[in-house]
Amino acid sequence: MARSDRLFRLLQAMRVMPAPITAARLAEEMDVSLRSLYRDMDSLRAAGARIEGERGYGYRLVEDYALPPQTFDRTEIEALVLGLAEVRAMGDPTLAKAAASVLAKVAATLPDDREQHLLHAISQVYRPNQRVTPANIDAIREACWQERALFFHYADQTGASTQRRVLPLAVVYTQGTLTLLAWCCLREAFRMFRLERISQLETTGTSFRPRRAGLLRDYLAELGQRPVTSS
Repeated sequence: MARSDRLFRLLQAMRVMPAPITAARLAEEMDVSLRSLYRDMDSLRAAGARIEGERGYGYRLVEDYALPPQTFDRTEIEALVLGLAEVRAMGDPTLAKAAASVLAKVAATLPDDREQHLLHAISQVYRPNQRVTPANIDAIREACWQERALFFHYADQTGASTQRRVLPLAVVYTQGTLTLLAWCCLREAFRMFRLERISQLETTGTSFRPRRAGLLRDYLAELGQRPVTSS
């Protein structure tokens, strides 16, 4: 790994991990020796990062030179915290980790008083019964990003199974389930597929780029004009 990449990874680790963070813990996270960790810490400080602490006591990232300062007011901070808390509460491990990373990056760019508002926001999210996220969510999300067709077996409400080839457009997060919005090549129409009913998922090599944005726009417009049709 290039040293510049390692320094950015070290910055990100300090944004996310609870402070103070011991050098031993950081070295373990970065998979480097303590000696290398101390050299990297000195390099970050020399580059402008304000890092409190010292060897044997732990470190805290106070001011992050890699990110510009943010000027959110108190209400905007509450909205940001609440939105990211909703993402963390959805039960999707990948998005939950990303939300925590975003919050840490924002906190690192705020003045001290605004950072305290963010860390102790009055708006909270409580979800006692989180949904179980299907194991196929990451592959489906990647197929949407890459605009590649998917092939899978799908069970309808009666349990009958069909083979589907679809163009994946978006994943809809609702209170009860996760749903894939897609163009179904079998039905030659827009369809919704509940992720827990999808099995034997395969990503094909067929690309439908750059059609996803247009297809999704058309599907959302169609949904606004008719009752929802589920497969």
